[in-house]
Amino acid sequence: MSISQIDDVDRLKRINQALISRVERSMEQQGNAFSLFQTAINLEGRVRQHTEDLRGALRRLEQSNLDLVSAKENAEQANLSKTRFLAAASHDVLQPLNAAHLSVSALSELQTTVEGKQLVAQVERALETMDDLLRTLLDISKLDAGVVRPEIGNVALQPLFHSLESDFRPIADKKGLDLRFRATNAVIRTDRPMFRRILQNVISNALRYTETGGVLVGARRRGDHVLVTVVDTGTGIPPDQHEAVYDEFHRGANALEGDRAGMGAGLGLGLAIVRRLVDALKHEISFTSRVGRGTVFRILAPAAPVSSRDYRADVTPAAPRGYGLYGTKVLVVENDHAVREAMAALLSRWNCEVQVAATRATALACLDGGWRPDLIIADQHLDHGDLGSQTIRHARIKAGRAVPALLVTADPSDALAVEARRSGIELMHKPVKPAELRALMAHLLA
Repeated sequence: MSISQIDDVDRLKRINQALISRVERSMEQQGNAFSLFQTAINLEGRVRQHTEDLRGALRRLEQSNLDLVSAKENAEQANLSKTRFLAAASHDVLQPLNAAHLSVSALSELQTTVEGKQLVAQVERALETMDDLLRTLLDISKLDAGVVRPEIGNVALQPLFHSLESDFRPIADKKGLDLRFRATNAVIRTDRPMFRRILQNVISNALRYTETGGVLVGARRRGDHVLVTVVDTGTGIPPDQHEAVYDEFHRGANALEGDRAGMGAGLGLGLAIVRRLVDALKHEISFTSRVGRGTVFRILAPAAPVSSRDYRADVTPAAPRGYGLYGTKVLVVENDHAVREAMAALLSRWNCEVQVAATRATALACLDGGWRPDLIIADQHLDHGDLGSQTIRHARIKAGRAVPALLVTADPSDALAVEARRSGIELMHKPVKPAELRALMAHLLA
């Protein structure tokens, strides 16, 4: 049927509407296809752009990796240089201080007036404060540089407590404080010198900030660990300072009171090095405090096996039979002129017969005329690359006997300590305290 034969207007409208709908659908399909085509083109452009961005990011990442490798190498080189500097600083910085200690000690014996002795005592206290400060700064630098490596072993606490009590008893008595160490049979896994330094600093801090009462040090088992506590009746730590006590150069408000008691005010480095030592040993430290009532420090360390009996006991050396050094023949081998002269002057004041040398050759030449030393005191690092330990060995061979010997050095290396023990040589670190030197000399001669 043709359209001319349709006389129904409504029917014509419906047919017309159907035709219009078909045309519209056809146009929509064509429009959708075109849109898809445009979308595909846009997506391809975006993929290409993202690919270029990714390649650029990869190139930047490769350059960053190269920069990081270079920075790591530079950091390692800087750390190595710092390590070498610290080794040199330990020797060079402490050398003049050692000479000053020895010279002042010799000077003190020449004083006959009360005023002169008081002035010498003031200088000695100033030198001791400087000594403590330099040692602490060097120790902090070494810990930060990763130079110090703990040597973990079994350490008995009772001999360690006995040693610390001997150190701090005069200070506590001078301040009129009660210092107590509770007996214990505990043995812990730690590095003995580092752990001793931790307790030494904490106890020193406790005595400094305690005016009345006292300090109690004890230990008790806690599971697989041992808890060491240091309790004082001091001024306490305000809550707003709890986070700052381990910072460098942080001091409590009453630090100068300790100075008037003869302990030294300190520069706030004691607990700073304690934190570093505790971290290096992988121990734990904490404290509680009440202002005006006191403070309790707690150090948690692994306990050694109960059956262990192979620990190296920290036995206090036997007391020397006497301090009589009259006529003792001492060979001093030291390359630093000031230290050498100061040591010779001090030993002469002790009525020793002294020969001095700066190298191995000159030291051995002292034995050419039949003179034989009763004791050898040598620095480790001498002129022309000579070593004190080797000089002592050659001198013993020439003397025909194992002459008692003492290495006085600023070299803190573990290798030197091992070598000294193996060779039967005592070891003291600079700067030397004359009283300790004299006691050790008497002990060796006895």
